[in-house]
Amino acid sequence: MNTFFLSLLSGAAAGTSTDLVFFPIDTIKTRLQAKGGFFANGGYKGIYRGLGSAVVASAPGASLFFISYDYMKVKSRPYISKLYPQGSEQLIDTTTHMLSSSIGEICACLIRVPAEVVKQRTQVHSTNSSWQTLQSILRNDNKEGLRKNLYRGWSTTIMREIPFTCIQFPLYEYLKKTWAKANDQNQVEPWKGAICGSIAGGIAAATTTPLDFLKTRLMLNRTTASLGSVIIRIYREEGPAVFFSGVGPRTMWISAGGAIFLGMYETVHSLLSKGFPTGEEMKA
Repeated sequence: MNTFFLSLLSGAAAGTSTDLVFFPIDTIKTRLQAKGGFFANGGYKGIYRGLGSAVVASAPGASLFFISYDYMKVKSRPYISKLYPQGSEQLIDTTTHMLSSSIGEICACLIRVPAEVVKQRTQVHSTNSSWQTLQSILRNDNKEGLRKNLYRGWSTTIMREIPFTCIQFPLYEYLKKTWAKANDQNQVEPWKGAICGSIAGGIAAATTTPLDFLKTRLMLNRTTASLGSVIIRIYREEGPAVFFSGVGPRTMWISAGGAIFLGMYETVHSLLSKGFPTGEEMKA
């Protein structure tokens, strides 16, 4: 199986499994960050509300990320090596993974951002389904335009995802490489990759919580507002500590989710790379 389909199928499995398992924690995080606080936006009721939009987008979004990431890791490394002719292998690796993951995130956000807008508005609404929320957004298209509705928070999402991925993936790849080298292996087993993904994801999640908070508030905002004006208003009305709202659920969710997301990716990628046993081999 070629690299494109390996990335496509492994990414799809990773994205879907993670969203299904950890959606309730994401709902809690979103309600903690929404204006008015957790209980004013639904509390523990309907914690799977908005799951439809997440599941529909998770497979293609994750697939698009890994297709771009895996492709760029191979194609960009020779050019980066030329940029740092005297650079260490670790510097070249880190730069390659930062660039590749950043491009992967930008591509994935073409699908992820509209799904996030629908999902988060559904999570804090008392009655809407994902489909009803999407219809409501599309009805407002004539007033503000489709881009300002479905892609509200695009710039903040990119602003959050690129720092996040520039921390997570170089660290993830470094931990895998170090663990494999310590055991005299070329690569680690999928379960070890899952542990590396959990550690890297948790560190990246905690560090970028303020960016995630701003992204959530912009997506939930019903009117067009600049990022600067939103930051100033929140700071004046709610204080600086509010920017770390949801840091616990976010770190827990992404740390555990990183284990499933990257562990599932490694597992499916490994199975497809080796090929499934034939009927005769299974009998033997």
